[in-house]
Amino acid sequence: MVVSVLPTASTLVSFPAGETAGRSRVLSIAALPDGRYGVITEATPFHPLDHTWPDQPADIGVLRLAGADAAASASASASAELAVVDCLTGAVGPEDPSTLLLGADIPVRRGEEGWAWLVVHAVEASDGQAEALREAVGTEAELRVDAERRAALSAAHTGCHLFALALNSALAPRWRKDPGRTDALGSPDFDSLALDTSRMDTDASTDVYRLGKSLRKKGFTAEGLAEDLPAITEEINSRLATWIEADSPVRIEVPGPELTARRRWTCELPEGPAGIPCGGTHLHHLGQLAGLRTELTLSADNSRLTAVTSPKRA
Repeated sequence: MVVSVLPTASTLVSFPAGETAGRSRVLSIAALPDGRYGVITEATPFHPLDHTWPDQPADIGVLRLAGADAAASASASASAELAVVDCLTGAVGPEDPSTLLLGADIPVRRGEEGWAWLVVHAVEASDGQAEALREAVGTEAELRVDAERRAALSAAHTGCHLFALALNSALAPRWRKDPGRTDALGSPDFDSLALDTSRMDTDASTDVYRLGKSLRKKGFTAEGLAEDLPAITEEINSRLATWIEADSPVRIEVPGPELTARRRWTCELPEGPAGIPCGGTHLHHLGQLAGLRTELTLSADNSRLTAVTSPKRA
């Protein structure tokens, strides 16, 4: 149920630049199905869970209703600061602008023309706090992300991309023919061709690859992979260590501030500039890592390769 009118323009986001705090006008409040409330602001530093590729968890933090300290009652002042316990991707379609769709209920891909794409800050609120939220529409709020957790997730996400490039390089000799897709450094792009799931947490990233018939038809040789896995792992970890030592700058290229903007992770590695499409958050330079190592395991039937890549922050 929407408590106030929904926006018709997409949320402006500052997390691609690494921002973890900001102020913005509250545009709408929605009662969420699980009993929480969704706060929608004009702009936000919060990174929401992507509804199509949920690899990086949502930011959490604090939302403070600006000006509440000057409220008439002490209870209103006490209710001013709310914990943001989740952050969701929401969408409003052109056919029903009064309905807020969330996550898996969104029937189109992000950026679909005519849709408004929204960052929905999920907060738990008592009756008194819910009333304060309703009255906050049109006023300014302060938004603060849990910066330590964000930094850990950013390290895991940057490490995930570096691992993907190193994996592609290490597996390049296993391609019998050109698969038709290469990565930014010129290696056959095993990562994008075989990736099944990718998930980050504050300690590591976990990537699972399918080694099925379709990959073999594209030219990948999986025979003997189990025997070669220790050497492949060592080659990848050696390359990761070299890249970390180079302390290359990391950037997110973004054409605009809207949540719908197509963002791209870029890094100036010793082999050359690398780029991967990405909607997550990242470090600013590789020197923010003291180390990065991966562990590869193969399923018993040789059908899945799992990589757990753990960053050590400097």
